[in-house]
Amino acid sequence: MSFVKEFRTRSFEDVRRALFEREEIALVDVREEDPHARGHPLFAANLPLSRLELDAPVRLPRLAVPIVVLDDGEGLAERAARRLDELGYTDVTLLEGGLRGWRAAGGELFKDVNAPSKAFGELVESKRHTPSLTAPEVQALLDREADVVVLDARRFDEYQTMNIPGSISVPGAELALRARQLAPDPATRIIVNCAGRTRSIIGAQTLINAGVPNPVAALRNGTIGWTLAGQPLAHGSLRRFDPVLDDTLRLAAADAAREVAERARVGRTSRDEARRWADEAVRTVYRFDVRTPEEYEAGHVPGFRSVPGGQLVQETDMVAPVRGARVILADSDGVRANMTASWLAQMNIEVYVVDGLTAADFSEKGAAPPAARHAPAPPAVDEITPAELVTLLQSPGTVVLDFTTSANYVKRHIPGAWFVIRSQLETALHDKLPDARRYVVTCGSSLLARFAAPELAASTGKPVQVLSGGTSAWIEAGLPVESGETRLASPRIDRYRRPYEGTDNAREAMNAYLEWEYGLVEQLGRDGTHGFHVI
Repeated sequence: MSFVKEFRTRSFEDVRRALFEREEIALVDVREEDPHARGHPLFAANLPLSRLELDAPVRLPRLAVPIVVLDDGEGLAERAARRLDELGYTDVTLLEGGLRGWRAAGGELFKDVNAPSKAFGELVESKRHTPSLTAPEVQALLDREADVVVLDARRFDEYQTMNIPGSISVPGAELALRARQLAPDPATRIIVNCAGRTRSIIGAQTLINAGVPNPVAALRNGTIGWTLAGQPLAHGSLRRFDPVLDDTLRLAAADAAREVAERARVGRTSRDEARRWADEAVRTVYRFDVRTPEEYEAGHVPGFRSVPGGQLVQETDMVAPVRGARVILADSDGVRANMTASWLAQMNIEVYVVDGLTAADFSEKGAAPPAARHAPAPPAVDEITPAELVTLLQSPGTVVLDFTTSANYVKRHIPGAWFVIRSQLETALHDKLPDARRYVVTCGSSLLARFAAPELAASTGKPVQVLSGGTSAWIEAGLPVESGETRLASPRIDRYRRPYEGTDNAREAMNAYLEWEYGLVEQLGRDGTHGFHVI
């Protein structure tokens, strides 16, 4: 008789106490992103069960970290707890009553993704009265060719999707470093935008905090506000900041950033101490290089992961989900790490900046992140090449399952392949998938498919092979693909569709999103666990 481990539970009150006392805790929502975005505790990080072996070692780097797993009664939490236990985590518990228990105990549920960062942004605006201009006001300035520059604080790929006509891509962490060069005349008005509100607010307030002499304003409601005003957006723009920076301007920005970090009570550390903290493993430690991905690839400090500063502030729950952890930031200019750290400190995160780095410290090259210390080895599987799969598909009975993201599947997939979310495999087998003599499983690289293959074999008793190199290898071999929602064995709940994505969104969805953001400060007050402070 096999032994099934029983996991302890932690109550709503105990989780709140840990948050108040800044103890380490990882509150982990193991549902897919779409149900997560429909309601979750403020600091619940989304780590879907379907990808746990890939994501947990990176996002939960310390095996002894206290983990509290939750779902909404779907049975995912218990499965995730067992898997985390198998991965070597030693303090895994279940949230008492799950999401329903949290709600019944009086806990607040926050919608959307990156809720802590978005709520913090709204708090900053309410406390600092960050200046803003409406879309029609900005359009009027542009129409009369006023002395104004519009800086888009999002990632470059987001900027390329849609942007304010004439704007320049300057992702958030770059603003304090680049603004003086992009607007050398103090009379030039600087307007910062994003898709919605958060990065506009934080970006504009960054420049104000850093003492940039220009008049600064956020574009109120970002590209959503622009669209709701009936004003056209540009697409495919390539305007970026000049990577070459004047030394005098850089030094001035560095002095200002250091002063802001000191006001926010950011800690200081050294390269060697940061490495020692990470090796001790008595605390969860995250080490991030907050420069651009291109700079990281050209050379970075070993052990540091690339997370550009603007995205780090926007996605703290994604990249550093352990509350009470220690976060260490590095850059090569003294601006981006200090400004990013100033925001994290205000978000009640224990954060340090590495001082004293020299060019020689940025000795490791390449885009690959440091290997996760506790990453599990993929299971041994029977592999099949793309050419062999072509032959196999000519005879009946072969069913191809694709465990990639739904967005990747819709973009392109092997003809006839079925999209499946791994955590919903049993339901897909029962309700959607055809009978098969054999299965071939794939994803982008087949890494996730390798973990899914033994589960599929155990559920069906049929032969299962993994496509070597995944769908990428199929495409590289010049083999045909198809696109669209051709065969969905699982619903597309793996990603929540943001209301500002694309340009064909309903006005109702965009207005509802803005109303939600406006209400976040009041909701923070009701929740009471955040510990945010605004300098």
